[in-house]
Amino acid sequence: MNLFNVYPLFNINPIKAQGSFLWDDKGEKYLDFYGGHAVISIGHNHPHYQNKLKEQLDKISFYSNSVQNELQTELAEKLGTLSGLEDYNLFLCNSGAEANENALKLASFHNGKSKVLYFSGSFHGRTSAVVAVTDNPKIVAPVNYDERFIKSKWNNIEQLEAIFEKQGSEISSVIIEGIQGVGGIMIPTVEFLTKIKELCEKYNTVLILDEVQSGYGRSGYFFAHQEFGIEADIITTAKGMGNGFPIGGVLIHPKFQASNGLLGTTFGGNHLACVAAIAVLDVMKDENLIKNAQEMGAYIENEIKDFPHIKTIRRKGLMIGIELDRDCAEVRSSLLYDHHIFTGNSNDKAVLRILPALTIKKEETDIFINALKKVLENI
Repeated sequence: MNLFNVYPLFNINPIKAQGSFLWDDKGEKYLDFYGGHAVISIGHNHPHYQNKLKEQLDKISFYSNSVQNELQTELAEKLGTLSGLEDYNLFLCNSGAEANENALKLASFHNGKSKVLYFSGSFHGRTSAVVAVTDNPKIVAPVNYDERFIKSKWNNIEQLEAIFEKQGSEISSVIIEGIQGVGGIMIPTVEFLTKIKELCEKYNTVLILDEVQSGYGRSGYFFAHQEFGIEADIITTAKGMGNGFPIGGVLIHPKFQASNGLLGTTFGGNHLACVAAIAVLDVMKDENLIKNAQEMGAYIENEIKDFPHIKTIRRKGLMIGIELDRDCAEVRSSLLYDHHIFTGNSNDKAVLRILPALTIKKEETDIFINALKKVLENI
């Protein structure tokens, strides 16, 4: 049997990782400035993370959600404390797409409405409803398409108001990323988010903040939208939550009522996943990683802002989009093969996406900064 060939692969086979570095099967060392799509939040193989998982493996790895699991309670308490959302409730699942699917479903259960408003440039996942609110027709199969999903332009208040004026009574939820990642590190304006919140309250519409990539301290706030003082009805999270262990979460405002069977999952919130997520929160708190994200992100931006071929830098914390005056593919390739540094791209072909671990150190950022300067000076 062969693998189903859906991923374009770099000719690199990492077999070991530590901190912000990877090593391939030939012994070559790489700086990881992408973290596997912002998944690696506390660095590869952090000792506290490793120890917690190893200890749990000697106890119990999995049982279903038909029994009590005190690790879920511990995770919910620590997440509530660190995010400042103690009064919210937590539903645990396995991925960002699953978190967003459950958020859309919960919103529709709550107000009995069926339409969903989303935005240009968005990416919310590849499954059923969430792929239909992802702005990429190439990955929306005919079975996923539905006219109930309404697209509005990013940061366009006029169009937003017009849609609500016409269809507000039918719109169950608005789903928006705290910062668009795949879309090219697009940051919503405070005026835009404030207007969305205002319209949601007026029309009994649920506001869903997709913080799958922009959450967990990456933006320099626990969740990116918290910078603007916006209260979301539902918040989804996943990528940085388990530092590589599959886990997702839905943070639910207390106005929503739970009932047996309303939501469910086989693997979500299992013992190993909870331990991984608890370890991440422990390290984030103990090592003050949100502050480090603010400081290292600002340092990187300041050091590279005058480099040639850079048009703009879009950044919050360590979520960085470097817009070049050309397609970034050549730059990304040179960084990887000539300087052994992993970076990312986006749907905007000119944007180089930078998502290092929140544990990144100044000397490691300098490796990237010096390499980027050399590459840009020689193209």
